[in-house]
Amino acid sequence: MESNIEIRRLLDVMPASGRMMTKIVSKPEQQQVIDAAFPLPLSQSRPIYINFDLWRRLTKPQRDLLLLQMVCWLTGVKWLQPNIYQGVVLAGFIGGIIEAIQSDVVGVVISGGLSALAAIQIWRMNRSQESELNADIAAIRIAQRRGYSETEAAEHLLTAIEAVAKIEGRSGLNFSELIRYQNLRVIAGLSPVGIPKNYQ
Repeated sequence: MESNIEIRRLLDVMPASGRMMTKIVSKPEQQQVIDAAFPLPLSQSRPIYINFDLWRRLTKPQRDLLLLQMVCWLTGVKWLQPNIYQGVVLAGFIGGIIEAIQSDVVGVVISGGLSALAAIQIWRMNRSQESELNADIAAIRIAQRRGYSETEAAEHLLTAIEAVAKIEGRSGLNFSELIRYQNLRVIAGLSPVGIPKNYQ
C-alpha cells in the first residue's frame, strides 16, 4: 500500500471539519494500527498516526470506519465549549489574578484550586467512555453519507475493532472496546442487549 495514495483517499472520506482540524501522519515504528494523542487545549493540529504496514491488513470499509471514528473523537474534544465547567475555570482564573494583585495568597490558592478542579472535570468528560460511544455514532452517520448503510457501517467498525486487536497481537479487547463493541452490535442488529442507559 502506497501511504501517500491512501492518505489522499482517506482525506476524501473525512468530513470537512476533520480535514481542517486533523492531519494524517505515517508512523511505521508504532505498535498500534492507528493512534492519536489526546488534544490539549491550545493545540492547533490534531495528528492521527497510522502504521500503514499494519493498516493494509484491514479491509477498505474497516479502514474508513476506523479513521472516521478517530476523526470524530478528536474533533469532539471541546475545551472551549460554553458550559458550567468552562465558566468555573474562567472565574477561578480571573479570581486568581485579582487575588494575586491584592497579594492574597489564600485567595490565589482557592482560585487556582477551583480552576484546576474544573479543568480536570473537562478533561474527564472528554476522555470518558461516552465520548468514545458518541464518536462511534458520529462516524456511522458520516459513513452513511459516504454510501454505507447504518448496519453496514456498524458491522465494519465492530469487525475493525476485533481485527485491530489481532493485528496488534493483543489477547482480547480492553474494557472500553468491549463496551463499544456491544453498542455497535445493537446498532448493527446483531444483538438485542445494549449497554445500560445510565452508563457513564
